[in-house]
Amino acid sequence: MLYLDEANRCLSCKNPRCKQHCPISTPIPEVIALYKEGKLKEAGEVLFKNNPLSLVCSIVCPHEDQCRGYCIKGIKDEPVRFHDIETEISTKYLEEMEIENTPKIKDRVAIVGGGPAGITIAYILSQKGYKVTLFDAHEKIGGVLRYGIPEYRLPNKMIDKIEERLLDSGVVIRPNTLIGPVITIDKLFSDGYKAIFIGTGVWNPKTLNIKGETLGNVHYAIDYLKSPNVYRLGKRVAVIGAGNVAMDAARVAKRNGADEVYILYRKGEEDMPATGDEIREAKEDDIKFKHFVAPLEITEEGVKLVRTENIKGEDGRVQTKILEDEEEFFECDSTIIAVSQAPKNNIVSHTESLETNKWGLLVTDEQGHTTRDGVFGSGDVVTGAKTVVEAVANAKIVANAIEEYCTKKLVL
Repeated sequence: MLYLDEANRCLSCKNPRCKQHCPISTPIPEVIALYKEGKLKEAGEVLFKNNPLSLVCSIVCPHEDQCRGYCIKGIKDEPVRFHDIETEISTKYLEEMEIENTPKIKDRVAIVGGGPAGITIAYILSQKGYKVTLFDAHEKIGGVLRYGIPEYRLPNKMIDKIEERLLDSGVVIRPNTLIGPVITIDKLFSDGYKAIFIGTGVWNPKTLNIKGETLGNVHYAIDYLKSPNVYRLGKRVAVIGAGNVAMDAARVAKRNGADEVYILYRKGEEDMPATGDEIREAKEDDIKFKHFVAPLEITEEGVKLVRTENIKGEDGRVQTKILEDEEEFFECDSTIIAVSQAPKNNIVSHTESLETNKWGLLVTDEQGHTTRDGVFGSGDVVTGAKTVVEAVANAKIVANAIEEYCTKKLVL
């Protein structure tokens, strides 16, 4: 056991703040107790039953804002690094676990989108005996796990192992299949699917709406991260934005041969939406930061910028003020835009009675019911870009709602 000394630092709090601040309420003291007893299989089972993507979350969660950030040891000492313990346990468990292929005697359910939410619901319903088909527009499932998080952070072999376990449980995977234009929601219902889940994520990049975004040396981060090896960025790269996706794009660009990579951001470091860990690791990779600048135009030679400053609005929030006539030019070979994403409308535009809000996100209730009977939604396509663990936590609720829906339909 690699982290026994770390586990022994745990105080086994009666009211564990680490668990309380975990979006999926991971039973951390229970898992650590099993680990200290050498019961790794039992600990892995507890973690997996609570969160089928426990291994992924142990790696990509913003732990500083969740379990680690609220560890009582962290007040006067270093907090317990439970996520390292979780990684060891869950890696071993995922490799060795045996999943029962429960007899599929219940309704047929379609899962559209093989990201964190879709994987979670597919596994849960398959284990309950539902005939689950998972449709994914890509050749491999994983969604943001495979096509949005860099390989050096989350190896694809890990997602492959999760896919194997889904297949072991009896889930049927149909890759390279875009639901909406050809295979419609109506067609799925007519073919006998009792319920349909939509978890297609947010894959449309948001634009800056400035001149030059269509130039050949300009790319959107969400597209770049899908297959960075096919891009030729040059030696000097500018990344516009300061969230976690921007940090990922910058670090991948650096790893793929760029000599200099700059984050351009309209506010100061304390206002950057990326986590502290992401910012620290970007600096360790020699990513440079240029604050209080906003882009006006992108050219083949670089980005025209204007200086900005922070001011407090009437509501007390920090706002950005453009400083007129304080322009400068930032020379670079390529520009990557990383200012969030929105959903695609492949399904909504071909489906009646499926409502979205003003941001294009699916409208659902708290249990995931959309405005179309029998159609459910969860994950980023409902909430906008959130963490993996939040997607899994919400998906567990929706899985129960789908089962309840199918059971009621059966009775009727």
